[in-house]
Amino acid sequence: MSNLRIGDTAPDFEAVTTQGTINFHEWLGDSWGVLFSHPKDFTPVCTTELGYMARINPEFQKRNVKIIGLSVDPVDNHAKWADDIEETQGFMPNYPMIGDTDLNVAKLYGMLPAGAGDSFDGRTAVDNQTVRTVFVIGPDKKIKLSISYPMSTGRNFNEILRVIDSMQLTAKHKVATPVNWVDGDDVIIVPAVSNEEAEKQYPGGWKTLKPYLRVVPQPK
Repeated sequence: MSNLRIGDTAPDFEAVTTQGTINFHEWLGDSWGVLFSHPKDFTPVCTTELGYMARINPEFQKRNVKIIGLSVDPVDNHAKWADDIEETQGFMPNYPMIGDTDLNVAKLYGMLPAGAGDSFDGRTAVDNQTVRTVFVIGPDKKIKLSISYPMSTGRNFNEILRVIDSMQLTAKHKVATPVNWVDGDDVIIVPAVSNEEAEKQYPGGWKTLKPYLRVVPQPK
């Protein structure tokens, strides 16, 4: 099984999706990406997740983030499932869904072991229960976050947005975000920034709680 870590290059792949065949890195382009996977179509928790992601897709688009789903069932099944999602959740998936019928992407991303075979056929949701991971990928194609969930627990995609806000802020400014941070809260000057450098960046000053813990209002 692949053991992908934060900072690793996200594996590239070609796959059939509900919006046509894609090459993943090419499809991402200069955008951030969220790849979130599902053990099987027509599963109850995932039905709610796919609908919610469609609902908040504009929030991802505002942040230059593309979202893409994955299930090991065929694209034809995804299309039928989309009708159920719209009927029960009020939103139909408005992003591509990968039909990973040969389990290639699930194995590339370490969600299934190499010995899982090469076909979705005959596999149950329990067989695929580890295909429940969210990956956030940066424009540099590096993995920035991965979170795996049990089948019985719906994912918190507002948290994924929060983490993306934090990472994009860090990418632009030399700051980190403290516990439970939300957009607009104070941030932390990273230890790699000297006080001399910080004075240039933050002429209004900062609060020093410890030499390694310097708090400053969030940069605009």
